[in-house]
Amino acid sequence: MQFGIFSVGDVTPDPTTGRTPTERERIKAMVAIAQKAEEVGLDVFATGEHHNPPFVPSSPTTMLGYVAARTERLILSTATTLITTNDPVKIAEDFAMLQHLADGRVDLMLGRGNTGPVYPWFGQDIRQGINLAVENYALLHRLWREDVVDWEGKFRTPLQGFTATPRPLDGVPPFVWHGSIRSPEIAEQAAFYGDGFFHNNIFWPADHTKRMVELYRERYAHYGHGTPEQAIVGLGGHVFMRKNAQDAVREFRPYFDVAPVYGHGPSLEDFMDQTPLTVGSPQQVIEKTLAFREYAGDYQRQLFLIDHAGLPLKTVLEQIDLLGEEVVPVLRKEFAVDRPADVPDAPTHAARLARSRG
Repeated sequence: MQFGIFSVGDVTPDPTTGRTPTERERIKAMVAIAQKAEEVGLDVFATGEHHNPPFVPSSPTTMLGYVAARTERLILSTATTLITTNDPVKIAEDFAMLQHLADGRVDLMLGRGNTGPVYPWFGQDIRQGINLAVENYALLHRLWREDVVDWEGKFRTPLQGFTATPRPLDGVPPFVWHGSIRSPEIAEQAAFYGDGFFHNNIFWPADHTKRMVELYRERYAHYGHGTPEQAIVGLGGHVFMRKNAQDAVREFRPYFDVAPVYGHGPSLEDFMDQTPLTVGSPQQVIEKTLAFREYAGDYQRQLFLIDHAGLPLKTVLEQIDLLGEEVVPVLRKEFAVDRPADVPDAPTHAARLARSRG
């Protein structure tokens, strides 16, 4: 099972000091966070993609290429690659290039994006979000698997005899996760292609996550890719830890209250009760994360959000230390207990290459 962190890359004032980091500081902090993740033994670093304030990661492959040169083992991913507003030809080329630079340590998570004004900036209409996701991925899937593509669709100009370059490393395309919080159509899409499904498990209660994951698993089996238990599932989560739970709650509360993703809503206590957010001791994080398996089944990837809402870099690095030293080693051990032998590991380039040659 893979464990890692993801960042949405928000530039948010620290509510305890009033200071707002510069964009350069925030971008450099994300790089430092990725390097720290590898240092403490985590498996994955993922960055979001945003084109509107207060977020900075508008070019994920640029950042991940920079991180690739400074790491050796870390899998580099996205927490969202916008399949709706990006040209699938450019996605195919950018991520194949990144594959070569990172020696295969690359996958990506496709998402629609939920910020309406962003769509017209790229010549699209949010009302066509699902249709764009379906059509654009159908093309992307072919571009990585066919050397010469003839194609015609609704949302971009036709292609005639087109070859995306470079070709995927070793002839193995990057593994794709389809990310969704609420859209069953995206779970269906992931199942149809036999790709991974990532439910960003930070907003919704367990029963919603259970329904989405079960739908994906059932449809994965329907399309003949394996049993429901063999489907490839990833989950998100949001944690903040201190050795003492009361200290964690006291320190994190002002950040939660102004968080751009979900601040200004329910109280911290209500949100922790109703969603997977865990603010407390490392042991509380372990217990709540292990409980995800009760409604999601045995799954392959767990990513944590830990740098949101203006938290200073020093604090975030302390969180990663706690993950690496106290939380993830226990989770690795406990998630392995009674894990059925036919449940696959998280996909890696090396494993998929071996299978393709098998």
